[in-house]
Amino acid sequence: MTDMTANAALQGAPARRPKRRFDSKKLFAIALLVVPALALFSIFVLWPLINAFIFSFYKWNGYGPITEFVGVENYDDVITQRHFSTAIRNTIILSVVSLLIQLPLALWVALALYQKAWFVSIFRTIFFVPYMLADVAAGLIWKFVYDGNYGLLPAVGDLTGTELPFVLADRFWVIPAIGLVIVWKYFGFHMMIYIAGLQSIPNEVLEAARLDGVSKWKIMWYVKIPMIRNSIVISVFFAIVGSLQLFDVILPLTGGGPSNSSHTIVSFLYQFGILRMKIGFGGAVSVILFILCVAVTLIYRRLLFTRDPA
Repeated sequence: MTDMTANAALQGAPARRPKRRFDSKKLFAIALLVVPALALFSIFVLWPLINAFIFSFYKWNGYGPITEFVGVENYDDVITQRHFSTAIRNTIILSVVSLLIQLPLALWVALALYQKAWFVSIFRTIFFVPYMLADVAAGLIWKFVYDGNYGLLPAVGDLTGTELPFVLADRFWVIPAIGLVIVWKYFGFHMMIYIAGLQSIPNEVLEAARLDGVSKWKIMWYVKIPMIRNSIVISVFFAIVGSLQLFDVILPLTGGGPSNSSHTIVSFLYQFGILRMKIGFGGAVSVILFILCVAVTLIYRRLLFTRDPA
């Protein structure tokens, strides 16, 4: 320690930190990692987002120059389109299904299977396999299951002597059918998030609760679940945002039918924007979806992503 630093320390003044030397090797390593990632993000995320925002103010079919400026007419057409309200309603319903059925089921299974054992790992794998399937593959599998003529569901109905409806052709049953697929497909992902949180709980805490005579139910409710709060917060966030972006399962399963009654926001965008060559209309839908996602993220972060008090 130099005399100046020692005197400053004795007098209670903060000592000056030594200046860091410019390290060209570290700067090169950072640039080597950041620049490609930033370039990919700009090309595949930022640039399409900017284009969608620009297209939303024009009437354009995807060919030729973009010249017909229509202002907010596309946004007005989206809001007044009768099937858009159906897509919003379906998205909300599937979000509620995820929050009230999928996540509690995932938490219940995680509480039963979080202990480390070889036979437990087998069950975890079985429950996680649906998530590993591609969304399109899952949609095709369940389309066969629900098929009213040759599917598994009518076969079960024949065995039990029950006449089951053609669920994918019924406006009432199609959304519950999609909800079942969503729960089956994604609950294993949330289960693994909860298992990771449960395995991080110190054994000393659980042992202390058992020695105090606390019942298993109270340990689960007052010890385990509060201690995996962060895992639950992240899981709920993924469920909500995933419901807003739901598309890959809908397209092969129902295609938005019957009579456009099973559209989500993204499948509505695909059907009425891209397939019908109304790029400006589709751009307006994508901007609305982007605003919804950002709003949900900001509100959720404001409400739940808070640091625990020291």
